[in-house]
Amino acid sequence: MTQLALVIDLDVCVGCHACVTSCKQWNTSGAAGPLSDFDPYGADTAGVFFNRVQTFEVGQFPNTQVVHFPKSCLHCEEPPCVPVCPTGASYKRKEDGIVLVDADKCIGCKYCAWACPYGAREFDEDRGIMTKCTLCVDRIYDEATPPERRKPACVNACPTHARLFGDVHDPESEVSQAIRSRGGYALMPELGTRPANHYLPRRAMVAAGLQDGAAGGPAAVPSRPATHAAAQAAPQAARADTGTCVAATALLRDSESLLARLFKRRPARAAGKHHAGGCGCHAPPGTAVLPWPAAPFAGR
Repeated sequence: MTQLALVIDLDVCVGCHACVTSCKQWNTSGAAGPLSDFDPYGADTAGVFFNRVQTFEVGQFPNTQVVHFPKSCLHCEEPPCVPVCPTGASYKRKEDGIVLVDADKCIGCKYCAWACPYGAREFDEDRGIMTKCTLCVDRIYDEATPPERRKPACVNACPTHARLFGDVHDPESEVSQAIRSRGGYALMPELGTRPANHYLPRRAMVAAGLQDGAAGGPAAVPSRPATHAAAQAAPQAARADTGTCVAATALLRDSESLLARLFKRRPARAAGKHHAGGCGCHAPPGTAVLPWPAAPFAGR
């Protein structure tokens, strides 16, 4: 069975938010929209965004770095949001594996938001329905669009080509080859949701033998050393890519551990105008959510 998905390269994502703005523009003017915004340029902005990029500063000075982490629906192969829907509004398409919401059936009960462990559901208060990433289903099958542009808006807009799109069940597809060659991983595989979207780790992590630090999941390349102690036993390998000692590779490992905690559900704000998940207030305690870019795209 075909399973369309996104593969995101954390090594080259620069946090420019081109994917966020292109996703918002395409979907708010297309079949999924309009997507609401509240006070977009004010102090208490809130709204519906299918795709978000959260920017974090991790580590301790002077050994700090900035992590850009895109978040959207992972189109799980075993989506927990589907069976809890009392009206059948949430469903997974058999022909391509895309998880969608039928707006005509959705009653806004938010059961799917509670079931999703990744905080990927967005509640549109204007329409009283749940919304989410559709992988631009209305675009990728549009015969009026040139074949080379039949990709999600976020993929076409990414200036660094950090986002790939294709069939992860096809071993010869670009996304499958990238997952194999780069040790791509799915988030929180222990939950059994089998996310279709994958992330490609930083090359520095792989070179340092810290592949087990990839979002806290199991080692995607078992033959590599799986612990920090193992990395210390091979300092030359760590220096080859990072240009620093093992202390720097430990920082990289810690940042990947942060990404694992990033998707764990956090209590929503008390304010009524708030989406089901995916904003900066869901960040783990102790992480600094940078104030850039402007409020409309920060989703806080």
